[in-house]
Amino acid sequence: MLSENEANVLRAISEEHSDPQTIAKKLGVKVETVRASADVLSEKNLIRVLKHVDEIVILTEEGKEYAKRGLPERSLLESIGNGKPMAELKDPSLKISLGWLRKKGWAIITGGVIKPTGIAPRGTDEEVLEQLLDNSKSSSDLDPDGLTTLKNRSLVIIEKKKSWKYEITIQGMKLIPELGEITESIAHLTPQMIKFGEWKGNNVRFDGRLYSVRPYDVALEAEKIFPGKKHPYQRLIDKMREIMLEMGFIEIKGEIIQSSFWNFDALFQPQDHPARDMQDTFYLDSEAEIPNYAKIKEMHECGGDIGSTGWGGCWNPQIARQEVLRTHTTAVTIKYLADQPHPPIKAFAIDRVYRREAIDATHTPEFEQLEGVIMDKDVSFRHLLGVLQEFYAMMGFQEVRFRPGYFPYTEPSVEPEVFIEGLGWVELGGAGVFRKEVTAPFGIDHPVLAWGLGVSRVAMLKLGLKDLRELYQSDIEWLRKTPLSINI
Repeated sequence: MLSENEANVLRAISEEHSDPQTIAKKLGVKVETVRASADVLSEKNLIRVLKHVDEIVILTEEGKEYAKRGLPERSLLESIGNGKPMAELKDPSLKISLGWLRKKGWAIITGGVIKPTGIAPRGTDEEVLEQLLDNSKSSSDLDPDGLTTLKNRSLVIIEKKKSWKYEITIQGMKLIPELGEITESIAHLTPQMIKFGEWKGNNVRFDGRLYSVRPYDVALEAEKIFPGKKHPYQRLIDKMREIMLEMGFIEIKGEIIQSSFWNFDALFQPQDHPARDMQDTFYLDSEAEIPNYAKIKEMHECGGDIGSTGWGGCWNPQIARQEVLRTHTTAVTIKYLADQPHPPIKAFAIDRVYRREAIDATHTPEFEQLEGVIMDKDVSFRHLLGVLQEFYAMMGFQEVRFRPGYFPYTEPSVEPEVFIEGLGWVELGGAGVFRKEVTAPFGIDHPVLAWGLGVSRVAMLKLGLKDLRELYQSDIEWLRKTPLSINI
């Protein structure tokens, strides 16, 4: 059974209208409507759809110029007459023309003089240029060797043009007589049609007119609906935030732009530490005001009064004033602790940080980090491990272990690892107890437990991703297919 459009298109094809543009003009419909109807007719074996891809050759701006005044090697040949010293060819662009002269065998160079060989027949590239001067042409109408030469010289570009042609089949011709009376196709029947209509197959005659009734395929899938939902990565971040709040932490925020003082110096990182190098840190052309730095300076240079040796050398406040894009959220938590030096403190920050990383499947120059700190009387390294064990368990990681690690501002330090089926043990962050060199200058007299977690790495594990960049790309298809029920 054919719709009204399909029947009209079939009639037009039977009348030897073979291309969609002509049929669309004849029927007064859009070309897209004709193509859609033709596809249905083809599936029913009523017509054949012949698709053809043609290569259309178009001159570039440089090609147009040469088509008008000739190729540069031809112009150079005419300018040298019976011969010309190479020293007189001052224009650098002539070197290209000279190369083509020699390649085509039109000239030779002897004793520093370029001389014509006397053989300079009109080439196929020149013929093709002339043919393209007024109009673009199909590549099949042009000499292939000449076209290749012009293409290699970037004097032409080739665009592909698709075209459709239709041919009616024997089965389609047999159906034409039956279409004569059908004036309209309908998708809905009225009670009057059912009661008083005259039926013949899928056609109904009612009120003096013959209608074709469109069938319904009840086995077809319903149209998919994609309701709005949170980005999977945002859902994971919200889940982490929810867990931290349930564990009694408060959330803190800080500026993206930080002084080197808070990003490095306050954390007892020496001013010549590799982490400060340009390959790791985005430095800005600006400086920040920093607080009284006397105790920080003393701690770095000689270890203050806590029995540390410090780093030695001369601590430079000018370096500490340099502003950077924060390389970790620890810059936020240490400043919070400096402003709140008395226990109890349970705080976390989950935010974006920046490092000069080469972009690949596992690295991006900006990413999210979860930072947590606990400061209270008599808290210990053992408490830190217990908190981390609980956090990872609430995130769905049942097997957790810790191995010793090193970080400039914590001692002792560990790297938490979780077991992932198929991957084995995967490291998910770093943790430790702040060194006294970090806490003492700010009057913090109690232990501070701290840890940092790469949020994007957890997201890759939870979402089964192979490439970290997928988290930040607007891939609508992936966003639609990622179910809300995923265990995050």
